[in-house]
Amino acid sequence: MSDSAGRPGKPRTFDSPEQEVYLNLWRTYDRLRALEDELFGRHDLTAQQYNALRLLRSEYPGSMPTLALAARLISRAPDITRMLDKLQRRGLVTRDRPAENRRVVRVSITEAGLDLLRQLAEPVRDCHRRQLGHLTTEQQRELIDLLNAARQPHEDPEGGW
Repeated sequence: MSDSAGRPGKPRTFDSPEQEVYLNLWRTYDRLRALEDELFGRHDLTAQQYNALRLLRSEYPGSMPTLALAARLISRAPDITRMLDKLQRRGLVTRDRPAENRRVVRVSITEAGLDLLRQLAEPVRDCHRRQLGHLTTEQQRELIDLLNAARQPHEDPEGGW
């Protein structure tokens, strides 16, 4: 006996093709995420924190409002304040409230944050090669297109990603 992909063993059953796709996405995310968790863990970072630093680097030497940063993150950050607190305690970001609007908090990356991103540049590229380097360029492009199509109806048009 084999499953629909010709693998031996008990065939997998799903309630729908959509469920099979979703569960395959979830399993893939879990496997790929383990590699980046290992990398970022060695630097006492989360993937979310790395993403925030990367986005702030794109604004350097400027800053961005906290809510704009939250909107641009790859995955939602329900407690961005706590995440930024941790980065600020490490000296990787600074925050300030402009005098003209005290309700807005602007965030910027520090030199220490930039240095950390420079240290991580090659290890992150290596991680991505370990994650997906076995796919051809054509397969990667096709996967990007499919993932964009799957995500499109659920994206916030103002999300900035």
